[in-house]
Amino acid sequence: MTDEQFLAERFEANRPRLQGVAYRLLGSTGEADDAVQEAWLRLSRSDTSDVANLGAWLTTVVARVCLDMLRARRSRREEPLAVEEPLPAPTDPEREAILADSVGLAMLAVLERLSPPERVAFVLHDVFGVSFDEIAPVVGRTPAAARQLASRGRRRVQGTPEDARAPDVTRQRRIVEAFHRASRNGDFAALLEVLDPDVVVRPDDAALRMGARNGWISGEIHGAEAVAQRFQGQAQGACIALIDGAPGMIWGSATTPLVVFAFTVKGRRVAGIDLIADPDRLRQFEIETVE
Repeated sequence: MTDEQFLAERFEANRPRLQGVAYRLLGSTGEADDAVQEAWLRLSRSDTSDVANLGAWLTTVVARVCLDMLRARRSRREEPLAVEEPLPAPTDPEREAILADSVGLAMLAVLERLSPPERVAFVLHDVFGVSFDEIAPVVGRTPAAARQLASRGRRRVQGTPEDARAPDVTRQRRIVEAFHRASRNGDFAALLEVLDPDVVVRPDDAALRMGARNGWISGEIHGAEAVAQRFQGQAQGACIALIDGAPGMIWGSATTPLVVFAFTVKGRRVAGIDLIADPDRLRQFEIETVE
């Protein structure tokens, strides 16, 4: 047996799971087949000799392909695809476990209402048991942010009424607004009030390079006093925005953001801020300014 034949056999063994992932993410058997075929093409062109878990690697590839397809669909402002009939009934225990949760019309209709990152995070974690550490690079977020995406998707899928979800979003927006106001006004005491004592600011490499040019940031910042000192008087050019539906801040505009401030809120305080300036990651966000 040649190496290519061996690889093809391993791929075929994973095909049912990959089709299940792609179908749930895309709601179309035709597009799901295209995504799985693209995964095969990428596998055939890749060196996977160091890949310990080929199934997990292929699941990640298919998820990324599907995320790109969902974003392209939305960027063209297409109507959601008409949901098709579910996949045929499973023919073996493994596939039955994979497709055990409903893939019927009602589920797919709900999934169509999620943003692409929410849909990917929810489906991968809640349906297929993928860890948030593995989901994070797929959606271009930290594991904590990926968890929040899945949580928002889960609430919608479970049918939580919009007015029941509103307090969480409203509360986070008020906290972000309080941080923005205190930072813009240079109010050190107000910043300490809104920051968790163990707050962490995590810049990506692009944000570090940007901050290094003006000496503003050179690495992670830990603790409320250090974060307050760094942000005191610094938010004049920032504005409040919804980032994948969650309240945050940006420098720049919604169409051409320079830096995204992704907030993690614990209780009534800011527990973490991810500074994201990498252009590829910035293009993945859905941003809507609210000021």
